[in-house]
Amino acid sequence: MKPKISSVKSVSCFHCGEACGESHLQVDDKKFCCQGCKLVYQVLADNDMCAYYDIAAYPGESQKDSQAKPNKFDYLKDEQTATSLLDFQNESEGHLTFQIPSIHCASCIWLLENLFQIHSGIFYSRVDFIKKKVQIKYLKKKITLNEVVNLLAAIGYEPQLNLSSLSEKKPLGLDKRLIQRLAVAGFCFGNMMMFSIPEYFSEAELMDVSFRGLFSYLNVVLALPVVGYSASDYYKSAWNSIKQRRINMDVPIVLGIIALFLYSLWEIFMFQRSGYMDSLGGLLFFLLLGKLYQTKTFSTLEFDRDYKAYFPIAVTRIVNQHEEVIPLSKLQIGDELLVRDEELIPADCILVNGQASIDYSFVTGEEIPVIKHTGDLIYAGGRQKGEGILLKVQKSPSQGYLTDLWNNEAFEKSKENLLEPLATKVSSLFTWTVLLIAVSGFAYWSFIDFSIAVKVFASVLIVACPCALAMSTPFTLGNTLRIFGKSKLYLKNANVIERLALIDCVVFDKTGTLTDIKNAKIGYVGDPLSEESKNIIKAMVARSTHPLSSKINQWLGDLPGFPLDSCEEVKGGGLLGIYKGQEFRLGSIDFTEFTEEIENQTGNVVCLSVEGVGLGYFHIESGLRDSASDVIQKLNADFKLHVLSGDFAHEETILKEKLGGGIAYNFKQGPSDKLAYLKKLNRSCHTLMIGDGLNDAGALQESQVGVAISDMVSHFSPASDAIMDSEVFGRIPEFLSFAKSSRYIIKASFVLSLLYNLVGLSLAVQGLLSPVICAILMPLSSVSVVVFTTLATNYLAWRKGFLTPKLF
Repeated sequence: MKPKISSVKSVSCFHCGEACGESHLQVDDKKFCCQGCKLVYQVLADNDMCAYYDIAAYPGESQKDSQAKPNKFDYLKDEQTATSLLDFQNESEGHLTFQIPSIHCASCIWLLENLFQIHSGIFYSRVDFIKKKVQIKYLKKKITLNEVVNLLAAIGYEPQLNLSSLSEKKPLGLDKRLIQRLAVAGFCFGNMMMFSIPEYFSEAELMDVSFRGLFSYLNVVLALPVVGYSASDYYKSAWNSIKQRRINMDVPIVLGIIALFLYSLWEIFMFQRSGYMDSLGGLLFFLLLGKLYQTKTFSTLEFDRDYKAYFPIAVTRIVNQHEEVIPLSKLQIGDELLVRDEELIPADCILVNGQASIDYSFVTGEEIPVIKHTGDLIYAGGRQKGEGILLKVQKSPSQGYLTDLWNNEAFEKSKENLLEPLATKVSSLFTWTVLLIAVSGFAYWSFIDFSIAVKVFASVLIVACPCALAMSTPFTLGNTLRIFGKSKLYLKNANVIERLALIDCVVFDKTGTLTDIKNAKIGYVGDPLSEESKNIIKAMVARSTHPLSSKINQWLGDLPGFPLDSCEEVKGGGLLGIYKGQEFRLGSIDFTEFTEEIENQTGNVVCLSVEGVGLGYFHIESGLRDSASDVIQKLNADFKLHVLSGDFAHEETILKEKLGGGIAYNFKQGPSDKLAYLKKLNRSCHTLMIGDGLNDAGALQESQVGVAISDMVSHFSPASDAIMDSEVFGRIPEFLSFAKSSRYIIKASFVLSLLYNLVGLSLAVQGLLSPVICAILMPLSSVSVVVFTTLATNYLAWRKGFLTPKLF
């Protein structure tokens, strides 16, 4: 397909829309400004992907400089450099995230999410349009990292690579283009107001006719950059909406701008009147000012989520052979970590010694654990299966990567009954209604006064823009999300708040959730334990995160623990350790095959056997959390309560004495039993599951809202919708009540927004509002809704003790 060169001056490039100049390249009937744009088109045409050009006119960026440096990305062939860019890799695939500034429209998203059609080596790509990022997963046998980057550059989406700042978090800033448009509108509006002063004070008749005409013509000149440049984003948004056969809120705004501009031109040039160019300038200025305020507020909410509502993950660091629990934020490169069974690996690390079994199912979807040996690199997001391992940190922890992991598509839940989709639907319906009213108002006033008809048409379209309607839900949920985070309940996203508001059934795991290992009493019954036996048991329980193991570990004190040949934790059973060829089992009666008589049947029993011979058992009397009884009593009046436990039914009598009746108790529940129980409950009610995130992962994911409770070390689970610090366990009733209150606030702000629009509509239809007044009222209504939702949520948070008077 050899391109022809033509000599036509006024030709736009089919790919990027730039002027082709005196000569251009032509393929078929398509014309291109350079070899780069032509190449992009040919790549898409060869892969039957020219639907890219149907989504937006001139969707691509200019590629005039793309061929200047053919070996630009050769440095990515270096294995160490490539590894520093990857989020994850194994023998078969690699995962990475690129910043791509040239993402700007729906066609960009479509193309980047269809990269697999261009190259079979790329099997997954997802675009974050707001942050202009794309996540890519590729097969290493079919394509290299260097080839991935070259492919992106070839189709016009060169990633922004900056190896020195990969781990740095850039602060969110305002859109410079929006500020520039606001500045132009403000400058022109101010001068148009000055030229229109005689009209405002009825002094125009005293002026010479030539001056009056001059000021009107100057207003036209000043209006051109406002209409042509400052309003350009509204035109693009409205046009894209119409092409997709939808009507968004920018369509009536554009119609109002065009109507006001054309009518003003008609009055100025046909009748030598002043027109409404000053009103048009004010309209665009206040519209953009409101848009700037909205953008700034949303950026603040995003900042709060990224930095304040972070996961409460702590890690176990080894310092001078002693364990210390530290926040993830204090983890440094070079630190040595102890990662136990089922714990998440928070950063890219090197395995210090021994062998690890890493479950990367949350990253790759592959459930088969990967075996790692001393010196191997282990990526963040993996989960250790089996005995504890020692790791040395190689990269700073990435909260952004963990956020992506937590929000993986595999863990998305149903979004039925949510308020945000309702707001979107109402906004769309409202826009169509406004268009109908505007046309009807214009038709009515045309028979009376055409000048008023145009003003009514523009005023109705502007004042009824449902900005406040669209902002009421996200601002309320965003503020509630922030308040929950300050109160140590960390939610995955705002949708969780809406699901919390619908809860009518609460399910508690018992061990580690209702009970607190700090309040438990422990004793040992059986053959006396030798020092060697204690050291072996110490080594076993130190590798487990189960609350009962933690209590035994605490009871054994500062014993060093002997190095074991192997140690495995069997879910719902116990610990299986091998020491010098002998098998040690620590756990349930069935798991250890314990046959000796157990005297005290109350509390928890952890049996010990060696080579199938029972030596004794640890008797641990469950100690409820200090606030457990109070929480249950408060919830019992409004919710159906269930308790699931892996213990025997003899616990029921004690629990009923301490927690009261009216609760459904279920014992001997393994992980699969808990999952099945939640599936059954979900058929008849909205469930909240509160567990410790270990044996409860399946139940947490199955419940409509799953909350993993954390003591010292958070067992991060992507299956959970929230992580709660154990310190605030007693505030569960207040959290649920506050979530319901937030739903009422959203409904109230929804009604308030509708009232604003209806009042504005009624006044505008009667001709009582000018377009510029409407432009002022529209952002003011949005601001008042935001102020209302913020004050209302903060007031309720203060009443429930989540905020201090100072913060409120």
